[in-house]
Amino acid sequence: MKLQEILAGVEIVQTWGPAEIEIETVECDSRDIVSGSVFFALQGVKTDGIQHVPEAIARGAVAIVAETPPNQNWYESAAPLAADSPKSWIQVVAPRPALALAAANFYRHPSRDLQLVGVTGTNGKTTVSYLVDSILRAAGRITGLAGTVEWRTPARSRKPRNTTPDALELQRMFAEVRDAGGSSAVLEVSSHSLMMDRLWGCHFAAAVFTNLTHDHLDFHGDSENYFLAKRRLFEGTGADTPDVAIINTDDSRGVALKGLAGRTVTYGLRNGAQITARKVQLSLDRLDFTANTPEGPIEVRSSLIARINIYNILAAIGAAQALGISSSDIEQGIRALESVPGRFQRVNEGQPFLVIADYAHADDALRNLIATARELVGGGRIITLFGAGGNRDRGTRPLMGEAAGSLSDLVVLTSDNPRTEDPARIINDVMVGLQKANATYLIELDRERAIELAFREARAGDIVLLAGKGHENYQILKDRTFEFDDREVAHRLLRKIGFAKDPDPS
Repeated sequence: MKLQEILAGVEIVQTWGPAEIEIETVECDSRDIVSGSVFFALQGVKTDGIQHVPEAIARGAVAIVAETPPNQNWYESAAPLAADSPKSWIQVVAPRPALALAAANFYRHPSRDLQLVGVTGTNGKTTVSYLVDSILRAAGRITGLAGTVEWRTPARSRKPRNTTPDALELQRMFAEVRDAGGSSAVLEVSSHSLMMDRLWGCHFAAAVFTNLTHDHLDFHGDSENYFLAKRRLFEGTGADTPDVAIINTDDSRGVALKGLAGRTVTYGLRNGAQITARKVQLSLDRLDFTANTPEGPIEVRSSLIARINIYNILAAIGAAQALGISSSDIEQGIRALESVPGRFQRVNEGQPFLVIADYAHADDALRNLIATARELVGGGRIITLFGAGGNRDRGTRPLMGEAAGSLSDLVVLTSDNPRTEDPARIINDVMVGLQKANATYLIELDRERAIELAFREARAGDIVLLAGKGHENYQILKDRTFEFDDREVAHRLLRKIGFAKDPDPS
C-alpha cells in the first residue's frame, strides 16, 4: 500500500520526501521494523520514539511519522545498512490518532464490518466482556475478545500486554475477526487506552459503563480526570458517538453519562433503572433471578456466584439487546459461561473451607469481594489475603488496608507485584489502614508462604479470599519476573496440607 493511502485522513503539518513510496508494514516499535516499514515515533511514558528513529532506519524503515520536523542530521544518523533506502518524514499534528487512522487504513477498516462493544469502568469490565462474548456466541456469532485476561480472535488467543490493545494490535485483531467471518468484537476499554487514543476512529454499537471508584490516580492525577477519560468512550473516539450506551445509574458517575450516545439504556437495582433484577436467589453454587428489561423478562441462571454479578449480568443483557440478540440466546449465553478466570473463582481440593481467587486490587473491589463472601459464609470467618502493587498509586494502599481490615476477621498481608519498590514500604503503607480499622492481621512477604499461612489458619466453614492477582500467572519483583498463579499455588498447597478432591479410599 502506498504511504499516501495509509495516511488518508491524517492531519499532516508538512512532508519531506516522496509520498508515493510502497509500505510493507506499519509499526510503532523500532524492534518490529522490517524493510519497507513506516515507523510512527510516539512519545511514550518512559521513552520518546524520536530517539529510536536511527534504529528504525537502520532496520529498513522507509518513512517516519512524528510530531516534530526532521533533524537536519537524521539521514546521517542512520546506519549504513539503510543509506540507499528512499525515506520520507511526515510531521503530523497528533501522532497517536494518526497511528490509529493509519492502522485502520492499512488493514482496510476492519471495524466497519464488525459490531463493536466497549466496556469501561473501574470494576466488572472483564466479567461483563466475557458475558457479552458468551451471549454472542450462543447466538451463533463469530467474535473477538480483548481484555485483561486474553486477546482472542477465531485464529488465536494471546496473553495481553495491556488491557486494551494498542492501535496497531487492535486493527490487526479486528482484521483477523473479519477475515474469519466474524461479526462482533468485545473490548475492555481502559482509561489509559482512551487517553492514548488507541480506539481513535472506532465506532461502537454499544458502550457499557460499569462503575467508577478510586483507581489509577497515579496516572490521571485525580478522580475527575479519571472520569473524563472514561467519558471519552461515550463522546465518540474520533468517530460518531456509540449507537447505544448501557449505563449503571446506581453509580453517580453513570448518571452523568446519560444522553451522550445515540440512545441510553440504564441498568441497576434502584433509581428506576430500565433493566433491573427481582426474585434474586444466591447460593454457593448459583445465582438466579429474573431480569426486567424493556424487551420483556429474562430468566437468569448463572454459575457466576456473588451479588456483584447481578450488575455485571444486567450490563451484559443491555449490551446484547442493543445488538439485537434474542432473549432465548441471552439466557443460553449466560448459562453457558461457567466461570471467568480469576473472578471469584473457586479453588477446591476437598478442604472444609472455601477458597476464592479474585482480581480485586483496589479498596472498592475488596469491599465488594468481602461483602459477597460475608453473604455466603454463614457462621464462618473471612480470611483475606492481599497485597498492593508497587509503582502504583500509594494513596490506594491505606484505603485497601482499611477496607480489608474492617470487613475481614483476619487479614494476611503479603506482596503482590512490588516491581521496583521495596515490599516493606508497600506493607507499611497498607498497615496504616489496617491499624485504623483495628484489624487482626498477620504479615508474610513471601506470597506462597502467606497463602499456606492463611490455609493453616482456616477452619471448617471459613472463606479464604486470595485477592489481587486473580488470573495473573506471574509475579514482578525488582530484579525478575517469575511464574506465580494464586490458583495453581493454592491447589498445590491444599494437597500438601493433606486435602485431596478425590482421596484414595485405600
